[in-house]
Amino acid sequence: MEALQAVFTDLNQVIPILVHWLHLLSAVVWIGGLAFLVMAVTPGLRTSVPKEYIRPITETFYLQYKRVVGVILVVALFTGGLNLHYVSKAMELMTGDGISHNAKYLTIFFIKLSLVLGVLTIFLYTVIFKNEPTGEETSEEKEEMVYEPVPFQRGTLWMGVFIILCAAAMKHLHS
Repeated sequence: MEALQAVFTDLNQVIPILVHWLHLLSAVVWIGGLAFLVMAVTPGLRTSVPKEYIRPITETFYLQYKRVVGVILVVALFTGGLNLHYVSKAMELMTGDGISHNAKYLTIFFIKLSLVLGVLTIFLYTVIFKNEPTGEETSEEKEEMVYEPVPFQRGTLWMGVFIILCAAAMKHLHS
């Protein structure tokens, strides 16, 4: 009990724990929401409603999701930067060298950061450029809109999965 109390009274431990928790929570909500859209909403709608309703219904879900994701991405970027600071401090205490001397950690970090920037770019693309049907689409384009009503949703989910893989690798490289 005393060890637990010591953790909660030492701000040098509490703040990094809370920052990491916020970072993980934002990732879980972001990837979980996207996975729900990709694995449940879109396929469920394809089997239960006429094709012309799939896109409007999916866009309703995605509109709510976009509002949350905008905030989540800001929180994830901010807390990710703070996490990097705390990890560097911890590495300095353990090894005498910070992150800048750990090539494996930096390599995975930059892969993760590149994927995050890709996801952020796709998110901003879907916010700025609305993918409204014009009526001049080919039958192939219409079918693609039914298959993936939110542009790049499957690709973004895969990028998110690899971001989580990078995070797991980074966690084990600084322990």
